[in-house]
Amino acid sequence: MLLKGAVTMDIKVPRGTQDILPSETGKWQAVEELIREQCRMYQYKEIRTPVFEHTELFTRSVGDTTDIVQKEMYTFQDRGNRSLTLRPEGTASAVRAFVEHKMFGYADQPVKLYYMGPMFRYERQQAGRYRQFVQFGIEAIGSADPAIDAEVISLAMSVYQNAGLKKLKLVINSLGDTDSRVSHKTALVSHFEPHIAEFCSDCQNRLQKNPLRILDCKVDRNHPLMETAPSLADFLNEESAAYFDKVKEYLSILNIPFEIDPNLVRGLDYYNHTAFEIMSAAEGFGAITTLAGGGRYNGLVEELGGPNAPGIGFAMSIERLLLAIEAENNEWSEQSTLDVYVIGLGEAAKKKAVELTYQLRQKKITAEMDYLDRKMKTQMKSADRLRAKYVIVIGDDELEKESVMLKDLATGTQNLIPLSSLIDQIKTSSTQLEAEE
Repeated sequence: MLLKGAVTMDIKVPRGTQDILPSETGKWQAVEELIREQCRMYQYKEIRTPVFEHTELFTRSVGDTTDIVQKEMYTFQDRGNRSLTLRPEGTASAVRAFVEHKMFGYADQPVKLYYMGPMFRYERQQAGRYRQFVQFGIEAIGSADPAIDAEVISLAMSVYQNAGLKKLKLVINSLGDTDSRVSHKTALVSHFEPHIAEFCSDCQNRLQKNPLRILDCKVDRNHPLMETAPSLADFLNEESAAYFDKVKEYLSILNIPFEIDPNLVRGLDYYNHTAFEIMSAAEGFGAITTLAGGGRYNGLVEELGGPNAPGIGFAMSIERLLLAIEAENNEWSEQSTLDVYVIGLGEAAKKKAVELTYQLRQKKITAEMDYLDRKMKTQMKSADRLRAKYVIVIGDDELEKESVMLKDLATGTQNLIPLSSLIDQIKTSSTQLEAEE
């Protein structure tokens, strides 16, 4: 009750976030279970890291010239005057945990991890892109074998394919090793420097620190110099070129089609060698077609204080996966999760309904009942809406006979069942129904 003169507040969800209501969570749970099943098939184990980390983790790993670090991070001082940041991506946290807990000493290598949870970036909200978003990603740390690059890519593709997506495009590139990158960097500086004043301030700041990031600029992407910029492919040394050839060979063995895009650089500083993106080619999906992206990050473990342990991974947005499913008109039909709806007619029957509902739940049978004292016809409609498999009706006659009326909503048949055999009857009928389906 509001006090006289009290001011009401119109509090809404923060900009760039969303409430996922019960009518939608079934789709999320189905997608999440699909992802977990694929990770089980590939033997990737879940890791759960804090939602916030020390800010230095991201400035050192992601790179202080990236848009994420310069513009998008949610950073704050805690009461101990420490700088903390809500995680904008998952790789840095996973690698930090790998080093901190000495996972490089595990008997089984490489260490294969996956994570799924909220990430935070302060960016303009648009279709499928939020300031708080859910990201699934995997990391394979401890192997420099190009075969595991192909495995990582195949896992990402399998998630989308098992979600029913057919209009997919895989784009790959090689960013080369350190020596290749240094040679390419020198060529990029020479290419852009005479006309750098024509570019945005971000590009100007990146010229000497990380000119490769200029190629990823959204503001100046149509500048003529972008088209004529030196290609990294021309600067790959023999070792890097051979590695990329192996990755392509393994993808071909797996029958995974791909396109090579020499301008694909990804947005984070820790990438080297293999880089890739998976895009939706579905009509009407939107201007931002990228569904997932990733690549190899040899050297990141050492940067964060660990030994030489090369790694590769990817991340995908669950929101964009659901958008892609919708764009291809794939329906995720939520299966009925309610076994029994219990109806008690009269005060004594209601007491029995309360008791029986509890007993059913204790026996792993999902059950629901009415708590608004509605009429039987209204309760039956509620059972239909909840897609219950059975309805149990208890009245005075049933109480006297220590039985219930069990109605199968699929067939419309109903039978008087003794309370003593009710649970066995429901379990037997449900097993038969599942076998028929």
